[in-house]
Amino acid sequence: MERFSPPSSQTRRDSAEEWQVVCAILVHVRQMESLSLGGGVSSVRWNEAEDLTRNNVVSQSHHSDGILIVVPCLNEIRHIGPMLHQLKRTAERLGGIVVIVDGGSHDGTLEVAKTAAAEAPNIHVLQNSARVQSAGVNLAVEKFGNTARHLIRIDAHGAYPEDYCDTLLAEADQSGAASVVVSMHARGSGLWQRVIAAAQNAPVGNGGSRHRQQTSGAFVDHGHHALMDIEAFRAVGGYDPDFSHNEDAELDHRLIAAGYKIWLTGATKVTYFPREGWAPLARQYFNYGAGRARNMLKHLTRPAPRQAKVIAILPLVLAALLAPVHTLFVLPLLLWIGYCTSMAISLAYRAKDPTLLLAGPMAMIMHIAWSSGFWTTCLRQPRRTAETPL
Repeated sequence: MERFSPPSSQTRRDSAEEWQVVCAILVHVRQMESLSLGGGVSSVRWNEAEDLTRNNVVSQSHHSDGILIVVPCLNEIRHIGPMLHQLKRTAERLGGIVVIVDGGSHDGTLEVAKTAAAEAPNIHVLQNSARVQSAGVNLAVEKFGNTARHLIRIDAHGAYPEDYCDTLLAEADQSGAASVVVSMHARGSGLWQRVIAAAQNAPVGNGGSRHRQQTSGAFVDHGHHALMDIEAFRAVGGYDPDFSHNEDAELDHRLIAAGYKIWLTGATKVTYFPREGWAPLARQYFNYGAGRARNMLKHLTRPAPRQAKVIAILPLVLAALLAPVHTLFVLPLLLWIGYCTSMAISLAYRAKDPTLLLAGPMAMIMHIAWSSGFWTTCLRQPRRTAETPL
C-alpha cells in the first residue's frame, strides 16, 4: 500500500493563493449581484445599510426562507398553552421556529413554555432579563435571526386565525413591503372587558386609527406589528430597547425614514383581549401616552390630529379648575364629557346592550391617562434639538 505523504509547504502556499483568488472572484460576483437593480429589487446589507439606496422594496437575498415566530410574554398562563399548540402547527407547516421570550412570569407561563419546548424541537424559550417586549424581540432575532427570512411577532394577549402566518407571508410577497401590519379588534368576556373592548373598537377609544378599523389594504406609516423582513429589521437597528411602549411606532418611523414600505393588510387581523378593569386600563394608557411622547421627542415629530386631541385632555381638565374665575374655562371639559357620553349611548343603542353605557367613562379614563402620561414625560424629559445626540 502506498504511504500517504503530506503536501509540501510550497504546495500549501500555492493552494492557499489559488483559494484566495477563488474567494476574491466570489466576493466580486456577490457584490455585483447585490448592487444590481434588476427586477425592481434592491439588496440591502446590514453592515452597509447606510451606504446603499433603497427602492422601498425589500431585498430577496437572505440566509433562509424560513420564519421566526417570536412571542414576548409576561404572565399569560390563560393564553400561552393553546397559542403554542397553534404556533407549533404553523411552524411545522411553514418551516420555521417559535421562540417564547418570557419577561419574568410568575404565574406558570414559563413552565408551560418550557414543557412545550421539551416536547417540540421547533419551540425555544428565552428569558428576557430586560422585561420589555422591545428587548425581548431583539434578543430572539439576535439568537435565531440567521435561520429565517421573516420575523413574525405574536402577542400572547390575543387570538389569531389558523392561517394568520400564511396570509402574512402571501401579503409580504404580493406587496413587496418590508413590514406587514394588521388591524386589531378588541373582544372581551366579562362585563368590564366587554365594555373596554367596545370603547377601544369605537372612534371614541381609538381616534379613528387605521389599524383599529377594517381595511382593504393600504401602505401606511404605522400599524400593529405582524411580519417584518429580518434584513430590514436589522438594517435599521431593530427595536429601541429603551422603549417599553410605543416601540412599534418608533421602529416604523425609522423604517419609513430608511425608505422601506409598510403594508396594512385587510386579509387578516388580530383579536385582542383588553384589560379587565379601570385601574390596569389607566396604567396601560398612561404608558401609551408616555411612549408616544418619547417617540416625538426622540425624532422631533409632530402629533397627528387624533393624537393632538387627546394631548389636550389634561390641559382642559386642569383649566376647569379656573371655573370660579370664569365659566368659559369649564366649557371644553363639558364638551368632552358630552362627546364621550353620546358615543356610549350610541354604542349601547346599536348593540341593544345597556351595559355599554359604561364605555363612556372607560373612554374618558383612556383619554385622561394617555394625556397624563404624555405630559408627564414631556415635562420630565428635555426636548432634544437636531444637534443633540441620542
